[in-house]
Amino acid sequence: MTFGARLDRAVSARGRLCVGIDPHPALLQAWGLADDAAGLARFSRTAVEALAGEVAVVKPQSAFFERHGAAGIEVLEETVRASRAAGAVVVLDVKRGDIGSTAAAYADAYLRTDAPLAADAVTVSPYLGFESLRPFLDTARENGAGVFVLALTSNPEGGSVQRARVVAEDVGGGTVSRTVAGEVLAAVRAENAAAGDRDGSVGAVVGATVDPAGLDLDVGGPLLVPGLGAQGGTPADLRRVFADVLPRVLPSASRSVLRAGPDGARLLAAAARLRDELGTLL
Repeated sequence: MTFGARLDRAVSARGRLCVGIDPHPALLQAWGLADDAAGLARFSRTAVEALAGEVAVVKPQSAFFERHGAAGIEVLEETVRASRAAGAVVVLDVKRGDIGSTAAAYADAYLRTDAPLAADAVTVSPYLGFESLRPFLDTARENGAGVFVLALTSNPEGGSVQRARVVAEDVGGGTVSRTVAGEVLAAVRAENAAAGDRDGSVGAVVGATVDPAGLDLDVGGPLLVPGLGAQGGTPADLRRVFADVLPRVLPSASRSVLRAGPDGARLLAAAARLRDELGTLL
């Protein structure tokens, strides 16, 4: 089964919500945990036990595990394995982007089915050129995995690159002026079309609070939409930004759910409230 089909099945069964597992130092402290590998393991295990059997998608942020060294990577491996075993689709948030054999090595690390860190999908950065992502795209396709490509993010620094304009070749052989984000979205669309993947296993990352004016957000695959809650995005923003592509949207929230911990029942209740609110709007 392709990633796009697995994601669609999970969303149909569990609702349209992705919960980030982001063990910020401040969250560890708020949960009464030490900022060390043991605290990280307790945090992650609690989040997985509360959420991975109920929500469609979980998204561990690799950086917060990596900062604890080898022990943190071991916790990340267990978090990914346990989440998938509980039935959640796992998007590993690594935002990798490199070239040649290095990109291939990253792809092997996260997307091969026999890898210790094998996830359902990863996030990647296209800003070394979209074709630099080819090892990720090919490895994902060969292993039934997915890729989410950064396109239009809500951080203020992103606009200087993502909204810059370039002259590109049009499908008719002429030229057209598009933003860099528009070029990325067009490349994702073309990748899904070339694969003939009805559900789309290549997605794009578009922030919940961005201005999408002039952009075609229908990429033929899912749209991972971070920024709900702590970053200021609301469910109403989703209807405004993604009005024409709401069935493609996978909203993601992290701190607004995780702050309800460390009690597992409260974590699940916070996620369920947001999922139900999203269900009435999307």
